[in-house]
Amino acid sequence: MPEPTIALRSATQRDLAWLQRLAAEDSVAMMLAVDAVDRLPGALARGELVVSVAAGEPVGAAQLAVRNRRSRIVELQTVMLEPTRRGRGLGVATVRAVGTEVLQRRGMHRLEAEVYGFNHDALRTFARAGFVREGVRRQAYERHGARHDGVLFGLLVTDLY
Repeated sequence: MPEPTIALRSATQRDLAWLQRLAAEDSVAMMLAVDAVDRLPGALARGELVVSVAAGEPVGAAQLAVRNRRSRIVELQTVMLEPTRRGRGLGVATVRAVGTEVLQRRGMHRLEAEVYGFNHDALRTFARAGFVREGVRRQAYERHGARHDGVLFGLLVTDLY
């Protein structure tokens, strides 16, 4: 199956209600930081949110934050995909599109991400998108009544597809 075509655009104020609804969806919220919905307005105001679009429809979103401007490091903090759109390769296409945007178009050197160890779909998505698994922060997060690892991923401009 060919990978779907994804376009990215900056999120706007008109997207905020949709982003908040998406982040609050049970199957999405359980994979995000507990305050993800509350952080969206600030992320939007700082210009950190992008929306992924397939066939003219928003299908997901990502939050990016510059971690080190001098060393050109960006963190991919949040990736969300509409639950009804899963299983079609849109998550991998979105993560790849973000990588291309950040590393090629914005001239950054490194894109980092951290995924809950229990989020097997995200672990596969980042690996398929070309990210390198760089390490594990053991039992770093308390979530769903237990301690969970944070799995660290990195993508360098030299890693691009």
